[in-house]
Amino acid sequence: MENKISNVERTKLDSTMSKRFIWAIAYGSSIGWGAFILPGDWLLSSGTLGSTLGIIIGGLLMLIIAVAYGGLTTQFPVSGGEFAFSYVGYGKYVSFIASWFLALGYICVVALNASAFSLLFKFVLPDFLEVGYLYSIAGWDVYIMEVILSSLVLIIFAFISIRGSGLSGNLQFLFCLFMAIVVTILFAWSFFTGEFTLSNAEPLFNNENGIWTSIILIVAVAPWMYVGFDNIPQAAEEFKFSPDKTFKLIVWGIIAAMITYVLMILVTSWVYPDEQLIDGALWVTGSVVQSSMGALGMTILALAISFGVFTGLNGFYMSSSRLLFALGRAKFIPSVFMKLGKHKTPYVSVLFIMAVCLLAPWLGRTALSWIVDMSSTGVSVAFLITSLVAVKFFKQKANYNLIYVVFGVLGVLISITFLVLLLYPGSPAALSTPSYIALGAWVLLGAIFFLTQYKKINALTKEELDYLILNKEK
Repeated sequence: MENKISNVERTKLDSTMSKRFIWAIAYGSSIGWGAFILPGDWLLSSGTLGSTLGIIIGGLLMLIIAVAYGGLTTQFPVSGGEFAFSYVGYGKYVSFIASWFLALGYICVVALNASAFSLLFKFVLPDFLEVGYLYSIAGWDVYIMEVILSSLVLIIFAFISIRGSGLSGNLQFLFCLFMAIVVTILFAWSFFTGEFTLSNAEPLFNNENGIWTSIILIVAVAPWMYVGFDNIPQAAEEFKFSPDKTFKLIVWGIIAAMITYVLMILVTSWVYPDEQLIDGALWVTGSVVQSSMGALGMTILALAISFGVFTGLNGFYMSSSRLLFALGRAKFIPSVFMKLGKHKTPYVSVLFIMAVCLLAPWLGRTALSWIVDMSSTGVSVAFLITSLVAVKFFKQKANYNLIYVVFGVLGVLISITFLVLLLYPGSPAALSTPSYIALGAWVLLGAIFFLTQYKKINALTKEELDYLILNKEK
C-alpha cells in the first residue's frame, strides 16, 4: 500500500499483528537462548544471589526505560520505533546514529540465537557436529557441520519472516507458551532430583569479585538480556489494536522474562553442591540437567532452548527488518531495503540481515560473549536517545506529561550508566578488544551507508521527511 505527498511515495505495511503476538515478541525475544545457555557462566562470575539480584535489578531498570517507549509509541505508531522517536527529538543525523547502533544490537541477537542452536546439538550429539574440523578461534574449535546447522536455522527463519506476520505470529505465541510450560516443569522437578538443597546455592556471590562487582557484571548486560521489549515499537505500524496498549504489553513481557531467567539460574545452582565439577565446560546447565534428570530432563531442556532460539530468531528478524525498512523508506539507507514482496514483508531487509548473520557461525562459541557486549552497547545507545527524546517531547507545553519526563530522566541516567560500564576501560564489564574491533567495523559500515545516502537525505524537505518517517501529512 502506497501513499503519496509532494515528490515522494510512502510504502506502508499492513496491520496484521495481534496483542498476543506482540506480547510474545517482547517475551520470546528477551529470553532467546540466554536463559538456558548462560546461567553457568553467570554463576561462575557472580554466584547465585549475585546473578539473581543482577537479573532482577536489570529488569527493573528496563521497566523504567520502557515507560518512555510506551509513551512515544502511543504518539508515533509507525515502523522504526527509535528511528522515528530520535528523528522527532533531534533530527535526521542523530536519528541515523541511534538507528544504526540499534540495528547492530538486533542483528547481533539474530546471530547469537543461531550460534546457540548449534551449541545445543554439539552438547547432545557431539559426534554428529564435530565433523570437518576447520580451525580454532580463542581456544574454540570450529567444525563445518555446526556452521552448516547454524546457517540452516538462519535461512529457515528468514523464510518464515518473509512469509509474513500471520505465520511468524502464530509460531511465536506457541513457542513462548511451550517455553514457559517447560521452564515451570524444570523448576518444579529441580526440588526432587539430584542432591537438591538450598545450601548448594552457595557461594551466593563470587568470592574474588565481591558482592558489588558480582551484581554489576550481570546488570551491565541487562540491555542485551532484556532487549526484545523494544521490538514492540518497531511493529507499531502493523498493530491490529490501539497503541495505548503498548506499555502494558512491554511490562508483562519484561516480567515474564525476568522470572524465566531467575528460575533457570536456580535450577542450575541448587541441584548439585558444585555444578562446575559436572564436566560443564561446554554447557553447565545442560550438564546439571542431564546428570540429575536424565534423558527425559535433557529432552525437556532441549525443547526449551529450541523454543527460546526460535522466538529470538523470529522476533529479531521481525524487528531488525522493520527498522531497516523504515530507514530505507526515508532514504537513510538504499531504498531497496523498503521493497516489499508478495507477502507484504520487507524481504530485502530480511535477506540482508541473514547475509550478515551467516558470518557468525564461522566465529565459534567464544565469539558469543563478544557479540553480547556489542549488542549491549548498540541497544544502550538507542535507550539513551529514546529517553532523551521522551524528556524533550513531554516537556513541551502541548504534550506535557510529568510522569514521562521523570521516567525519561531516570532512563537517561540508567542508559549512561550502562554505557560507562561497557565502554570505560576500568569497568569490570568493559568490552574486550575483539568486541571493540567488531564495533568499529559496524561503525565504518554505517559511515559508508550514510555517505552514499547523504545527498538524498539532504535533498528531502522537512515536510517530506515528516511524511516518510512519521506518516505526518501537511
